[in-house]
Amino acid sequence: MRNNTIGSLIWLRLMRFTTQSNQLSNEFLKRFDLTTAQFDVLMQISVYQPLTQSELAEKVTVTQGGISRMLVRLEKEGYIVRKQDWKTKTISLTEKGEAVLEQAFPEQLAFQSSFFDEVLSEEEQKTLYSLMTRVHKHSQKKELPPE
Repeated sequence: MRNNTIGSLIWLRLMRFTTQSNQLSNEFLKRFDLTTAQFDVLMQISVYQPLTQSELAEKVTVTQGGISRMLVRLEKEGYIVRKQDWKTKTISLTEKGEAVLEQAFPEQLAFQSSFFDEVLSEEEQKTLYSLMTRVHKHSQKKELPPE
């Protein structure tokens, strides 16, 4: 355990930050009766609507089964509508969905930004963003080693 590489320590730190950030965001978003995952799904629908369930699943960090259950709840809550267009079923926001995002988005954005604004200078934030972008792009090309 003492032989951790700097890469493994960075990865662990990122995992802990992500977990902590999601827990705090879930608590923060309760005022809008949303979870972090639901907020993400509504944001993706808002940006890319109308879109199919498969297209949505590619854009969020929820499994196909999880996305199905979430869409049922969001539809019952009146945030989304699913329309059948011949063979394709598309998802769009309702007025209620747009209204909750209009209210929640700026507050969630400010809350998430505060994690960085309160401890990093603008230059440090730009550097971190650039580095994380490079790591993320590299990870998208990475293949699993053969078993």
